This record gives sequence, structure tokens and C-alpha cells, in this order.
Amino acid sequence: MSKEAQENLAERKMRFLFALRSKGVTDARTLNAMEAIDRGRFVRGLFSERAYEDMPLPIACGQTISQPSVVGLMTQALKVGSRDTVLEIGTGSGYQAAVLSQLARRVYTVDRHRRLARDSEALFAALSIPNIVTIAGDGSRGLPDQAPFDRILVTAAAEDPPGPLLAQLKIGGIMVLPVGQSDTVQSLIRVQRLESGFDYEELRPVRFVPLVEGMASD
Repeated sequence: MSKEAQENLAERKMRFLFALRSKGVTDARTLNAMEAIDRGRFVRGLFSERAYEDMPLPIACGQTISQPSVVGLMTQALKVGSRDTVLEIGTGSGYQAAVLSQLARRVYTVDRHRRLARDSEALFAALSIPNIVTIAGDGSRGLPDQAPFDRILVTAAAEDPPGPLLAQLKIGGIMVLPVGQSDTVQSLIRVQRLESGFDYEELRPVRFVPLVEGMASD
């Protein structure tokens, strides 16, 4: 890469971080994690030039990589501790899991598309990220054999928080997910499990692909 190209890339990354702050991502640990993980490694093909723009982009299997500010806001809302075990539903490009890996002790990430799980696992290995376990499976069921989890992040929208995922959350644990009956009316919510039940907090409007049960055919 030429010196000019390196300078252009550095400037784009600086603007990237500035955009995150301007959209409300203010938590220092979250910003540091997103600075450490290069989104450009998770965007391929025609859209690679737009990797540092604050917009969702298409990836394989008809899915998307979320816009960086939404990744940042969801990560920030999850309040991940350094000793936490996190479950992510919807691996997609692997970008969100990679960001979480900088904050948590271990990240389990599940995707119903075998290709996405396989490609993400290979990329995590290439990036020398050892604390992510990638699984091809039905994310709506969670991972009961590994439960309970300190934190759960869902990157696809359900009508209501799925019961199996709520059941796999530790007492005191937090889940962040989009909920809504259509792709035009969705809210990002934070759920905390209490001794006596669950506390729900609505955070902001969002748009995500729907949470689909079962494995994909690819």
C-alpha cells in the first residue's frame, strides 16, 4: 500500500470513530474495541470501499453487516465485563462477535447459515482471535449446553424476546435485541434478568433482518 493510500485509510478510520461518537457511542471500552477491530476485514467485494461508512452493507446469504453506530450502541448497551461469557445470535459477517471478543472472556456466536459460520470462523483464525466459538445452528434455541450466559446479543428481530434465550440468561444478566412484527417497526430493547423476573428497557428504533427458526438450506 502506498503512503498516500495509507494516509487515506487512516483518515477514513479517524472519521469512522468520530461518526461513532457523534451517534452516541461514548463508552471508552466500546470505542477501543471498535478501533481495534478493522471493519474493512469483514466487508468483501464491491462494497469494500464503503467499509468505514456508517451504513449497513450486504453480505453473503442475503444478510447484512450492521451499520457501525448500531454495533457500537448495542455493544455499549450490553455492558460487557472482562470476565463475561457472551452469546451472540446471528454471526453474519463476524464483525459484531469480533468487537465483543475484545471485551469479554469468551464469545459464543451462532448462525443458521453454515457458510457464514464457516467464513467467520476462518476470519477469526486469520485475525488471531482465540476467544470466539463459532457454531452453525438454530440461534432461536440458543445454546442450552453452554448456558447460562452473562450477556446475550441478538442481531435479528423477533416479535418478542425468545423464551429459550431468556431462560439461558444468568440472574443479573443482560440481553440486547431488536423486537418488532415487521422490518419497518422495530425497537432495540435491553432486558435484565432479576431474581423476580425481567426488566425491559426500550432504547431506540432500529431495522434488522427477522430472526428465523431452523437451519438455512445453504
